[in-house]
This record gives sequence, structure tokens and C-alpha cells, in this order.
Amino acid sequence: MNHSMYSADRRTHLKIVVVGLLCATLVAAIGIFAHVGDIDLGTAPLVRASPTTAVSGHLPIIR
Repeated sequence: MNHSMYSADRRTHLKIVVVGLLCATLVAAIGIFAHVGDIDLGTAPLVRASPTTAVSGHLPIIR
């Protein structure tokens, strides 16, 4: 077993590259085939801001 990337042989480097490519392919496949149909950002109703409100009087002191 090689404990360092510097002293690893060619076969160990090949294993690391193959595992990395398989993981990248899996992530890409999940991203391509994922269906996000529940999120509808285009037809959400707009919310208007209410008019400004003025607050007067003394605020309670919190100690």
C-alpha cells in the first residue's frame, strides 16, 4: 500500500484517476437526469410592499 502520492506507483495513480472519472460521471449523470418539476419560479404571484409605517412613542427599555 502506498501512503504518499509522491512514492505511489503507476498502478495507484491509475486507480485514483479511474475512481475520479467514475465519480465525475456519476455526478454529471445525476445532474442531467434530475427532474426539477416541483419548482415553478415563473408563475408565482407578486407581493407588493405595504406603505411605510411610522412608529411613535417610547420604546420599552430592556435591561
